[in-house]
Amino acid sequence: MKNKFSVLILITLAVCSCKDRKESKVVDSSVNGLIHQNEDWTYEGETGPEHWVEIENESECDGNRQSPINIIDVNVITDASLVSIKTNYSASVKIHEITNNGHTIRYNFEKGDFILLDGVKYKLKQIHFHEPSEHTINGIRYPLEMHLVHINKNNEIAVLAVMAKEGESSEPFAFLEKYLPVSKGETKLIDANFDLNKSLPTKKEYYTYRGSLTTPPCTQNVTWFVYKTPITISVDQVKQLQNLMPLNNYRNEQPLNGRAIRQYINP
Repeated sequence: MKNKFSVLILITLAVCSCKDRKESKVVDSSVNGLIHQNEDWTYEGETGPEHWVEIENESECDGNRQSPINIIDVNVITDASLVSIKTNYSASVKIHEITNNGHTIRYNFEKGDFILLDGVKYKLKQIHFHEPSEHTINGIRYPLEMHLVHINKNNEIAVLAVMAKEGESSEPFAFLEKYLPVSKGETKLIDANFDLNKSLPTKKEYYTYRGSLTTPPCTQNVTWFVYKTPITISVDQVKQLQNLMPLNNYRNEQPLNGRAIRQYINP
């Protein structure tokens, strides 16, 4: 009887483990579908943004909640119910690999880092860059914008957007760029610890709105958090990324279509 009971426990554990792997695979598959799109689009010409909806199957690029947008302070609502974003970024979480997909430089992270939004966990999947910035603030376009892409168990996406302006050299960016250059289509294994906290602005005030991915398929289930204060990186650091990515790999401003932009200000 004891042996039968032990066998039953082992079977139960195996089933649970298989279920966990299956659920994880569903989320990973969703990330591939929502974020890692096909590579047939570009930022100009016949495969540029005006034609994305034709290129990508089941694209939402012509939807009413598209990103990026121009954030104008006089139109922003200060929402006292908003709180500081709870980032749980550990210094011991590793960057698994770096990829140049021909559209941007992307760093893929191993499991561990996440943010909490209204008590819901959004796991960090990757960070990537746009130069110049995609979002504009009061019409100002910054030299660089970093996107920190997170996803929850319901495949809802939250992106933290960090603007960068030219100034003092950034130690975190120096760490990231030591793995460059990466040729178009190339992936390099990194397997090194990286503390994302060092890449965030000191001031944590932000704008937030409902939008989309800024690349095909332009999926409209994204909550954006655009930090108001930019970080600084050196001119050389900007140029190194510019030399590896397509020139002007940003999507133009999209209409608000009545959407509200809210802001969190430190009390």
